[in-house]
Amino acid sequence: MASAFESLQAQLKKLPGVGFRSAERIALHLLVEKPEQLPALVEALRTAAVAVRRCTRCGQLAEADLCPICADERRDQGLVCVVEHVPDLVALERSGAHRGVYHVLHGKLSPISGVGPEQLNLASLLDRVSRGEVREIILALSNDVEGEATCHYLTSHLPPGGEVKVSRIGFGLPSGGGVLYADSVTLRSALDGRRSYS
Repeated sequence: MASAFESLQAQLKKLPGVGFRSAERIALHLLVEKPEQLPALVEALRTAAVAVRRCTRCGQLAEADLCPICADERRDQGLVCVVEHVPDLVALERSGAHRGVYHVLHGKLSPISGVGPEQLNLASLLDRVSRGEVREIILALSNDVEGEATCHYLTSHLPPGGEVKVSRIGFGLPSGGGVLYADSVTLRSALDGRRSYS
């Protein structure tokens, strides 16, 4: 039977980006170096587990029915940026480039992994569109096979007639990045997404 320390370490290791050594360091930090921080951490986790849920409109984190972005009347409610996960939303929001709202799918279609349309937050987006709430959808999904399949599925299930404009974010070289070090998919996307230089 695992000791309490080993159990804590095993739970920490399940977190994304935390390997064996990181889990060990965090556990030792909380138990040996800064044990006074442990009760506050436990209480914050307990409170978040009870208070935080998904926004009923977009699927992002919220403590009320609507997240702060959906509830903000200054945001363009008809301009919806579709993302795979909440961290994608956070990254876009941090850029300050999008003044509309979001819709979080919580994944992308991946038949190999057993992820179909039913596992994603697609139905509520299509419902938003059918109610006439959406003027434009910006697809900000990853530039891979699953991301493209998800984009295709979504656009093929929009009402006919082109009432909703659909756009896709551009992909290409990062700022300060050179052509020499870019992979072929990135270079192809950069060329396909080129625009007039004036």
